[in-house]
Amino acid sequence: MPHRATHGISSGNSMLKHLFIKNYTLIEELDIDLHPGFSVITGETGAGKSIILGAIGLLLGQRADSKSIKQGADKCVIEAQFDLSRYKMQEFFNENDIEYDQSDCIIRRELTASGKSRAFINDTPVQLSMLKELGEQLVDVHSQHQNLLLNKQDFQLNVVDVIAYDAKELATYQQTYNQYQATARELETLKDDIERNRQNLDFLQFQCDELTQANLEEGEQEELEQRSDVMSHSEEIKSALYEADNALSAEVTGIIESLQTAISALKGIDRVWPNAQELTERLDSSYIELKDIAQEINAKLEDTDFDPAELDAVNNRLDKLYDLEKKYHVSTVDELITKRDELKHQLGNIENSDEALSELQQKLAKLQAQARKEADALTKLRTKAARQIEKDMQARLIPLGMPNVRFSIEVTPSALGANGQDKIAFLFSANTSTPLQPVSQVASGGEIARVMLSLKAMISGAVKLPTIIFDEIDTGVSGKIAEKMAEIMQEMGHNERQVISITHLPQIAALGTAHYRVEKEETVIGTISRMKELTPEERITEIAQMLSGSDVSEAAIQNAKQLLKVK
Repeated sequence: MPHRATHGISSGNSMLKHLFIKNYTLIEELDIDLHPGFSVITGETGAGKSIILGAIGLLLGQRADSKSIKQGADKCVIEAQFDLSRYKMQEFFNENDIEYDQSDCIIRRELTASGKSRAFINDTPVQLSMLKELGEQLVDVHSQHQNLLLNKQDFQLNVVDVIAYDAKELATYQQTYNQYQATARELETLKDDIERNRQNLDFLQFQCDELTQANLEEGEQEELEQRSDVMSHSEEIKSALYEADNALSAEVTGIIESLQTAISALKGIDRVWPNAQELTERLDSSYIELKDIAQEINAKLEDTDFDPAELDAVNNRLDKLYDLEKKYHVSTVDELITKRDELKHQLGNIENSDEALSELQQKLAKLQAQARKEADALTKLRTKAARQIEKDMQARLIPLGMPNVRFSIEVTPSALGANGQDKIAFLFSANTSTPLQPVSQVASGGEIARVMLSLKAMISGAVKLPTIIFDEIDTGVSGKIAEKMAEIMQEMGHNERQVISITHLPQIAALGTAHYRVEKEETVIGTISRMKELTPEERITEIAQMLSGSDVSEAAIQNAKQLLKVK
């Protein structure tokens, strides 16, 4: 039975409520509750914080490697429980026919040493792509490499679109743009067809004329083949008819005359032998039938005259049909007729191609105008949102130790594309003397970390993501700035959201509602990683160590208490 974490679940509106990891790299077993609001995870470098993130990544649909399984184990299991009661997600479960429990959603990933990977949502086996789709709606992991997104066009555009709340307008535009693209492709295909057909026009017309002048008729071939067969055997047929006629109608020896004799003989005795009458009647019936057959055979005999000219005409017509069938790679006249009609249709299309081309060009122009209009509407919404983001980012970055910061969003026109006609660039300057330049080119590591945190804080207000995990977002900052960054994450955690920060800064660690420590331990079976929630006393020691190193001084403890606001 798979592990189903049901004990010790924390109360409140937690999003990621519980995490269970078994036999994943250095983790033998981790079974831990998580809390709503702002939590922090600390631990020495190499203690295994990245391992926990890796495990969560697998739950979010990342590729698995059988080498991730703890040495000596045959299977690893990673499972998380979520509370989705504040998030309208029932539609996803209904669409995918998965049981829905808003207060207890369980996602699980299992890896075996043989390389097999299985995924489950609420104990229902699912494709990895479905796990990834759900995972992206549940958890956003912001690691340092995500800072690289700042130089990506689509990320910057997505930020603006989120703040512009333009999803409906974007979907409408994309529908029009897709129609525009499809019509453009259709137009190119038509132009190619017209060009190719015009080059072949004489040949197509010749083929059509040839088949039209052949005066083809359905069923004609079968009828001609039968007539040819009959005429080719006319002497044999006539001889057989003559012989049959003679056998039926010859004087003295003919069957009909013999029947008359038999009838007369029986009629002569019907007065003295009663059975004679019935036999006479039967012979009469046979006589009438045979006489009728004899007359028909006689008539056919007179009609069956061999006409070599007619046979030549029939065979010539058949040869013509056979030649056409061979030429057009078909086997019946009906197929020749179909080919003729196709050629007529093709020639008709060539004649009407200018009209069709004009219609399609008009349709394309109309769709282009519609796409332009809808793209203009998007541009207005994005430009308005860009000004709002600029003000918001200025307000967020100044308290983060950048008093002279300038943050600008450049919205420049570009060709119509899948997302509209706008090119977005985030421009940045940390001081008044430096001109605005693309943020990824001029901002330091610490500045980029602050920019990304501010963007995430702003976006998180617009996108309802249950859980956000920051992996060392505090790189390159310290002191008061770190404290301000912690306050931003704390504020995000208050806003119906769960924020978890993996940090090495005591100023950030001190502001967490819950504090977890990851540590390595040497055991008889090898190195293992553990994660535990710290008690208030343990937190003081942990933060004091973060302040002063392994030798914890009294001053460090007092400093830690001050950061934790503990008396």
